[in-house]
Amino acid sequence: MEKKVLRLAVLIDADNVSASIIEGLLTEIAGIGDVSVKRVYGDFTSSYNNKWKDTFNKFAIKPMQQFAY
Repeated sequence: MEKKVLRLAVLIDADNVSASIIEGLLTEIAGIGDVSVKRVYGDFTSSYNNKWKDTFNKFAIKPMQQFAY
């Protein structure tokens, strides 16, 4: 019998989640299934979200720019 592997999408709100938890978060999610989409949404022109910029390449996360109005 073939075991089903869950394909997951991880969508993160950078304004409400710290970049420091991303490694642990992705490790935990990897135990559930395969992450096929990783995106983080936020205003990366803001100094508030500067720490996220280091995680984009390291964890292959696609940044989705959302300007603060």
